[in-house]
Amino acid sequence: MDTFSVENLIKLGMSVLVGGMIGAEREFRVKAAGFRTIILITTGSTLFTIFSMSIDPEHSRTVIAGNIVQGIEFLGAGAILRDGGRIGGLTTAATIWLSAALGMGIGAGQLSFILAAACGALVILLLFPRLEHWIHRISEFRTYEIVLGLEDEKIHEKIQQALTTCSLRVYETRQKKTENAVVGRWHITGSPKDHEKFALLMLRDKDVIEFSY
Repeated sequence: MDTFSVENLIKLGMSVLVGGMIGAEREFRVKAAGFRTIILITTGSTLFTIFSMSIDPEHSRTVIAGNIVQGIEFLGAGAILRDGGRIGGLTTAATIWLSAALGMGIGAGQLSFILAAACGALVILLLFPRLEHWIHRISEFRTYEIVLGLEDEKIHEKIQQALTTCSLRVYETRQKKTENAVVGRWHITGSPKDHEKFALLMLRDKDVIEFSY
């Protein structure tokens, strides 16, 4: 077995190791892209990069690298889901994107640098959720959908007053009028405690026909 083949086998093993490290964390958190998926992404990116260096070193490297990035964009987009007013899967999509970059780096021979980058990614995935949880305890973003009757013109002022009383900040509002009601969508940020206080006020308000978030 020549030196070139041994080097490629080392790169292949490194891509499985790095992909397994990242994928194990995703599998533990029961995400869409888990253990096997991340390993396949890093391994595939490594193989494409190795092939681009051997097929046509002068021209094919940038072309294949660009195609890897485009392909990963489609794969990552499939992991992003919308659930009501919330968007989920962004971290998983970003992890897919990162895993492809790690695989490309391994294929290019940047083994020590990629190992350090993978360790940094694990620190972000394992430790930063605690920091994120702490941030959410201070400020949380919610989207409220409130259906109001047409007969009371001051109900909108009442909602605005409730938001001010609960110390909530409005980022954006959208309203749609139907035959019998006005449907409003409110994008609001504030502490979870203030959100719960506002939700309780809306649930108790007889002028509010429907309330959801």
